[in-house]
Amino acid sequence: MNSRIKTICVYASSSNNIDSKYFNEAYKLGVEIANNHYNIVYGGSNLGLMGEVTQAASNRGAEITGVMPEKLYNLGINPGNCSKFILTKEMRERKAKMDELSQAVIALPGGFGTLEELSEMIVQKQLNYSNKPIVILNSFGFYDNLIKFFDDIINKNFAANNSKSLYYEAKTPIEAVEYINNYEFLSIDYLNKKIPLDKV
Repeated sequence: MNSRIKTICVYASSSNNIDSKYFNEAYKLGVEIANNHYNIVYGGSNLGLMGEVTQAASNRGAEITGVMPEKLYNLGINPGNCSKFILTKEMRERKAKMDELSQAVIALPGGFGTLEELSEMIVQKQLNYSNKPIVILNSFGFYDNLIKFFDDIINKNFAANNSKSLYYEAKTPIEAVEYINNYEFLSIDYLNKKIPLDKV
């Protein structure tokens, strides 16, 4: 366990209509998170990979904090597996609260919402508003095309050459949690000296 990290923010699909192999990986991640004595904050739903990862972690004693905007809650989306549940006015407040409550990020396979959340956290780190580890869990090559697109952004000078250090690609749940266990935080003062302002 990384002593500076208590809670991991998990982004993941809320779809139940995906291959069972992704559910198996989400379950394994939940087990690894709990076994390494981390808690989870996530979007609050009991659906899809969101429900699977939090159920596995909760079963092993991890504290689970769900954060959901009122609109989704009022549509009848059930909170799942939550030790604590927080309602927000809207989506931006939800993301800010999840960011506030966590010291690390893992993005499982997911849709547009997961991609938006992941991208925002990468930009937060790029501009040194954040220094937390960001892990892309590339289960079964799900994110291969996204990683390649990120490489194109860097190779074509739309982002600085060192931008790949902003995130870490993990192939397995064990690798994802090991990266967080071994992550070294740098001081914000040090990082602010390294912002490439021509490529943000």
